[in-house]
Amino acid sequence: MAVTMKEVAERAGVSVATVSRVLNGTTYVAPEAAERINNAIKELGYSPNFLGRGLRKSETKILLAIIPTAGHSFYNDVLMGMQDAAASHGYDLLIGVSGDSTAAERRLLSMLENKIVDAAVLLGTKMTPAELNTYAANFNLALACERIPGADVLTVTVDDEEAAYAAVSLIIKKGHRKIGLVTAAGTAVSAVDRKNGYEKALSDAEITYREEYVFMGSYAYESGTAAYRYFARLIDPPTAIFCISDLLAAAILKSYTIDNARGGQYFKVMGFDDIQLSGMITPGITTVSQPSYDIGHTVIEKLISRRSENSVNTKHIKLPFRIIERESL
Repeated sequence: MAVTMKEVAERAGVSVATVSRVLNGTTYVAPEAAERINNAIKELGYSPNFLGRGLRKSETKILLAIIPTAGHSFYNDVLMGMQDAAASHGYDLLIGVSGDSTAAERRLLSMLENKIVDAAVLLGTKMTPAELNTYAANFNLALACERIPGADVLTVTVDDEEAAYAAVSLIIKKGHRKIGLVTAAGTAVSAVDRKNGYEKALSDAEITYREEYVFMGSYAYESGTAAYRYFARLIDPPTAIFCISDLLAAAILKSYTIDNARGGQYFKVMGFDDIQLSGMITPGITTVSQPSYDIGHTVIEKLISRRSENSVNTKHIKLPFRIIERESL
């Protein structure tokens, strides 16, 4: 059985409230009483339960952003928006990289439990809705860029399904009927939503969904290279490809450039995100532009307002996207 605060109080000969004051460090406690309490904590092996709401009153003015990887430039603008919003309210932003590991996410979120940070934002997570709800019920937590179905947590994203639908509809409008999809396997809800938007756009245009036109890989650049090779070898390849990220689209364009001398297969390509690279390469990538800076800025503004008002905000905020047309489509 876990040692309770009441047992610590009994061992030290003080009230539970006095033990709480020592743990919080917010009010004065006589040195001799504080020493007895600290000794009792050591003797009993007591571990404070920082998940309790009563221990959330101190303020560090530090916010935590947890990103799955530092290797994707899309997060740069999101973090910039978060930083600017935080600074405008006198907060600092701490950035942690989880490496797409749930264990690492939990370790980083322990900073909330130990009151090292006042709030945290997950920019993509593999944690379960139940676990996220537990954290959100006790701490100031939010999600950005990726929604998690069943998580009752403040979330700021675009509507990925609607955005993918708009993207594929544009490809169809350009005269294409054989449209490939490069997507990611795994638990990323954005990938699922974008695939659903792709399928819906085909269905509404009365275009038959073809399983061989879907390449299931990852968000990594190398997956786009593999997708190009896969589609180029098909007997009846697509004429255009929708990629769920600009990195994948860039890899396909690069692969064709390399393969062109050997009579490589050319595809019209559309991406998603509108990272800086998309407008810098030739041909420029036609893409879905996410308001990445605004996503970061908005999620921090909402977190801080929730904290100052001591209220709960579990809304899913969907910011508008834009289609940016360039030479790749």
